[in-house]
Amino acid sequence: MSTAILRTRDAWWAETPRGAVKINTTAQTTAGLLADRDAITAAGGPAVPPGDLDLLSPITAPCRVVAQAVNFRSHATDSGIDPDRVPAAFFRKTSGSISGPYADITKPAHVRFLDYEVEIGLVIGAEIPVGTTITAANIADYVAGLVLSNDVSARDLQLPKTQFFESKSYPTFTPAGPRLVLLGAAGLARFTDLRLQTWVNGKLRQDHTAADMIIGPVMALNILSTFQALSPGDLLLTGTPGGTALKAPPKPVELLAGLLPAHLKWKAFFGRQAANPDYLHHGDVVELQVATPDGTIDLGRQRTTVKEAS
Repeated sequence: MSTAILRTRDAWWAETPRGAVKINTTAQTTAGLLADRDAITAAGGPAVPPGDLDLLSPITAPCRVVAQAVNFRSHATDSGIDPDRVPAAFFRKTSGSISGPYADITKPAHVRFLDYEVEIGLVIGAEIPVGTTITAANIADYVAGLVLSNDVSARDLQLPKTQFFESKSYPTFTPAGPRLVLLGAAGLARFTDLRLQTWVNGKLRQDHTAADMIIGPVMALNILSTFQALSPGDLLLTGTPGGTALKAPPKPVELLAGLLPAHLKWKAFFGRQAANPDYLHHGDVVELQVATPDGTIDLGRQRTTVKEAS
């Protein structure tokens, strides 16, 4: 059984067959709400259509935002990496990058190559101290639910600097929601059934299930907990499938580029990328969706518009 949670500026809501009903809680944060499960269970009263609500991200800042790098086989292939040899890798994003599911994505003026990455976020529901052992049998004790996220990326900052934090941490670079779907063990066991999709201006760009994932949630949390503590309300983004704007160059081009000094290699690479029409530009509409085929687990649909920074 699942419960879908929505958030507006002044209230938390639970989705029911009748519509969205207010949760009677004083919680101001995702962590606070997760600690008030009785209020979620008792939610009732008048219902309103969810579409009438001005929804914010159900994940509140500050919190830890951790992400897995190159964690789908299709994305590894797109990146010119052997998916059978990809190590577990994590990076951090600032929680100041979290924005709502329908808010604009602000493209900084100095960024030329802005990319999209549909991802499933694990929302932590209990303390995970360093050294915790996560298993298929106990993961539901630590993961409260799932949320749809977009790991927006400035590729021209990410690649030459060989670091992710800056390129993925600008304000609005982590749209999250519309729903936080709370799940038990049975729901989390269906994780690989979830289908991740992205459309840009109505054109389907990404379309894979989580079965394409290289390192699943149990193993990822087990590895992460060897060095990183997590707390309720924290977010782990689990990677994106193939179909992003960024693609690896053909092998002959890559081999030739390897002979160049670094600054000339990246100048040549982004010179070629300038002809790639798939990067995001002012006015582009990005839509994301994650759900199981039968709709039993539905993280909802995002719709954001790219706007150049003024």
